[in-house]
Amino acid sequence: MQKEPGGLPFTELPKVSQGQGHALLQGICVLDLSTSIAGPYGTQLLADLGAKVIKIEKPGVGDDARHWGPPFINGESPWYLSVNRNKHSLTLDLTRPEGLDVLDTLLLQADVLVVNMNARVQEKLGIDYARLAPKFPRLIHASLTGFGLRGKRSHLPCYDLIAEGYSGVMDLTGEPQDDPQKIGTPAADLLAGQDVAMAVLAACAARAQTGRGAQIDVSMQASMTRFMTPRLVSYLSSGELPRRSGGKDSVIAIYQVFETSDKQISLGLGNDAIWRRFWVAVGQPEIGENPRYASNADRRAHRTEIVEKIAGILRLRSRDDWLEILGANRIPAGPINRLDEVARDDDLLQQRFLYQAQAENGPVPQVGLGIAIDGKTSVHRKPPPVLGEDTDAILGEMLDLSPARIKQLRDAGAV
Repeated sequence: MQKEPGGLPFTELPKVSQGQGHALLQGICVLDLSTSIAGPYGTQLLADLGAKVIKIEKPGVGDDARHWGPPFINGESPWYLSVNRNKHSLTLDLTRPEGLDVLDTLLLQADVLVVNMNARVQEKLGIDYARLAPKFPRLIHASLTGFGLRGKRSHLPCYDLIAEGYSGVMDLTGEPQDDPQKIGTPAADLLAGQDVAMAVLAACAARAQTGRGAQIDVSMQASMTRFMTPRLVSYLSSGELPRRSGGKDSVIAIYQVFETSDKQISLGLGNDAIWRRFWVAVGQPEIGENPRYASNADRRAHRTEIVEKIAGILRLRSRDDWLEILGANRIPAGPINRLDEVARDDDLLQQRFLYQAQAENGPVPQVGLGIAIDGKTSVHRKPPPVLGEDTDAILGEMLDLSPARIKQLRDAGAV
């Protein structure tokens, strides 16, 4: 993996202090028992929208993602830091009766419980919906697993890579002569995490009407497969099996990457008006008016010759020249950015979408929510917590436990 020379790239990001952030979910309390990426990403979305999220972790070990490195920043994994903003960390050993008692007491004040264990493990620990629902009828119990709580694969472990393979996305990603490729980010994790947040919000809305909670069952396989909806429905409707082609066979003609005189550019000619504007922009309006290419179906039939024409034209100028020309003519086009270029995107920096924040052990990089609510985009209330950072505060202030009782729990290894 290529490293930046000199200082760490995040030190160039704007600094953001703790603030109020969004408050749409103020008053909602989420207990987060999940680890790794998918579940924590879902609960971070809820936290960014104003929910109080208590991250419950095993004493001395914590979230699996804390250990994913190198690199580490101030002793923490960047993977962990990326999905745990605005949360409070409580250490709790649920395998001990004292730990489960603390969880039950917390559930008296909680609205949502998020877990990412399969049904057997949930039942073993006593955190399954069947046990909790009678005691806490308003509880929204959100389960995120690889294959759901039911079905023949429900017992199987899963990671993002596995879910991507099941979904068909890997088979359609990459060049035809190459092996199937994983997407360059943990897409199944992030999509499933979004589904958890979305379903929790829907359940909160329903509970406001009925007074009752719900059981939510999110499957990484299903979330990732739903991501393939346009391609899957197209296959089901035609029987035509698409093959990976490096993105050169979209239903839209033309919709792919081209070379310029220096760097690559992406170009999407998604409708007839854009098609005609493109040829005006490049100085050959007669091609845009040619009845041979009048519709998208016509252009698909002649894709090869059109691609050759466009490729020859775009090689005559630099990427930045073309972006200026195409932008002025309202043609969808853009660069193929490396991550170092994304990190220096002026628009993202000005919006404080990329920023650095002070954590307990030093500054850390963050990627914001990117959703404006009433014109405000800032979400930063609290940096990702170190393991157990808020244990005493939660037990003492939220549960009103005495220092002596907290010491007993600590001595018993429950916290």
